Amino acid sequence: MTLASAPLSSTAAQEPDWGAARQETLEHLQAMIRMNTVNPPGNELQVARYLDSTFKAAGIETHLFEPTPGRGALVARIKGNGSKQPVLIMGHMDVVGVERAHWSVDPFAAEIKGDYLYGRGAIDDKGMLAANLETMLLLKRNVIDKGGTLSRDVIFVANADEEQSGEWGMGWLITHHPELIKAEFALNEGGRVRIVGGKRLYVAVQNTEKVPHTVTVTAHGPGGHASVPLPGNAILRLGRALAKISDYREPVQVNATTREFFARLGAVWPTRDERAAMADVASSDPRRIQRGARILGRTAVFDAVLRNGISATILQGGIRSNVIPTDATATLNIRTLPGQSIDGVVARLKKVVNDSLVDIAVTSRGTDAPASDFASPMFAAIQESARALDPSLITVPYLSTGATDSARLRVWGIQAFGLLPFPLNQDDEERMHGNDERIPLASLEFGTKLVYGAVARVAR
Repeated sequence: MTLASAPLSSTAAQEPDWGAARQETLEHLQAMIRMNTVNPPGNELQVARYLDSTFKAAGIETHLFEPTPGRGALVARIKGNGSKQPVLIMGHMDVVGVERAHWSVDPFAAEIKGDYLYGRGAIDDKGMLAANLETMLLLKRNVIDKGGTLSRDVIFVANADEEQSGEWGMGWLITHHPELIKAEFALNEGGRVRIVGGKRLYVAVQNTEKVPHTVTVTAHGPGGHASVPLPGNAILRLGRALAKISDYREPVQVNATTREFFARLGAVWPTRDERAAMADVASSDPRRIQRGARILGRTAVFDAVLRNGISATILQGGIRSNVIPTDATATLNIRTLPGQSIDGVVARLKKVVNDSLVDIAVTSRGTDAPASDFASPMFAAIQESARALDPSLITVPYLSTGATDSARLRVWGIQAFGLLPFPLNQDDEERMHGNDERIPLASLEFGTKLVYGAVARVAR
């Protein structure tokens, strides 16, 4: 029996033993968390080898690579009948660093406390790797090994270096082994399953993302001995420039994704004034859009999807406490909405600062990528999977403020979608890249079911 010939849950051949799968997913995630892959230096090869051995034991085809010493890449494939193009599921093996003094547990011990698994990478992104790994194992056992077929090849990718440049990660795979990873659809990190008011409210599927850029603001002034204060002090000039930038906000821009996001979310949002504001932003009336944006702007994550974002991140200036420097520099991380020009943002900032002795320059540019179609079969499969798990959940397209490897895939012609499949409240989500990163055990199970259901549906 094929997946195409029966509903997903109609036979034992297609419905996994979720009790066993729950424990297996947890054990795989714990094993990967215990492998320290903080980037830099990464050392992801250890995780890649672990995944390689797990897949081989299950009889799944693998390709293991070492792009540069210590860095790893793993591609695995379950073959379909070729009637449709492949679907790719992916996650990165590297993690960000930790401030051990601020953790209540060893960040690499994968300790379970209460209803949570703690550890660096539990959410970003080894949790996704574990869910994807389990999805591959379940498809092999419950479809292929029982005589079923898939309409698509299902490709698993575990890549390195996502938290830095990506040079040794997805960028390397696209350059050196495109034939192994070319697909019609991709499922990656980048979305959300958000708990609001204690209940699962919505699934945000990332189909586009902001573009990250680095901009430097450099103030110039006279140097000299600090015992003689100088009115043109470069550090103080920089401070004045930053104060003006702090007070400035880019104009509101609503695109197709954010309009649909707020239109759908507004139907279920629990707070009346924000619910009305979402309807306003989703309208085509410029006055309503501005009115709604003023209300939604009180919430940082909503404001960030409505306009280009400007964040000061680094300050540099001075060499000694008794020397006035001639230059002082601030680094800005600017995230532009898709299709928006970073040069336009810089031109507006120059007008805001209005100081000939302050230079504002783009020092690195991100890659703008086309949006993926939220009316596609992949989006529909995620929506159907979510609804089967919890009929009250709505699924919305989502413009993420963070950058992911999906941008590279979209530029390359793959319809990529982002999904952090684990239901999280705001507190747990904010632990990502922070201290005491953790995942609720119930959310790990839900997320694994969500990924499996979506992939099985799009590949049937």
